Amino acid sequence: MQKLKLNTFVLSLILMFTTIWSNAYGVNMADGHSNINIKVGNVQGVPKGSTIHASINGHVLTVTFTENLGQVAVEVTTASGAPVDGTLTITPNGIQIYIPLAGDYIVTFTLPNGDVYYGEFTVTD
Repeated sequence: MQKLKLNTFVLSLILMFTTIWSNAYGVNMADGHSNINIKVGNVQGVPKGSTIHASINGHVLTVTFTENLGQVAVEVTTASGAPVDGTLTITPNGIQIYIPLAGDYIVTFTLPNGDVYYGEFTVTD
């Protein structure tokens, strides 16, 4: 009897954890969150692209800087080059930019030393 209770308990735990993991995975895949690949535009110094992390979730662009890069200019344009938003931010820091319309966009990061990085992304409704 004791072994049956233990087996039932272990089986219940396994089923519970797989259900929880499956639901968490499904939410992550279905919420529209997408990482943006940061590419090198022009680098004069030591490459710092790996310290810039950007993602889009719905209409919200989220950017985090994991290293002190100084004051970074962040500019969002449409794929055809029309300006959408621009800001200066002190790093390390994080910012969020709301993109009002669906479409293809480019986010450009210009570091104080002139290095340029960019990422391409799409906003869908």
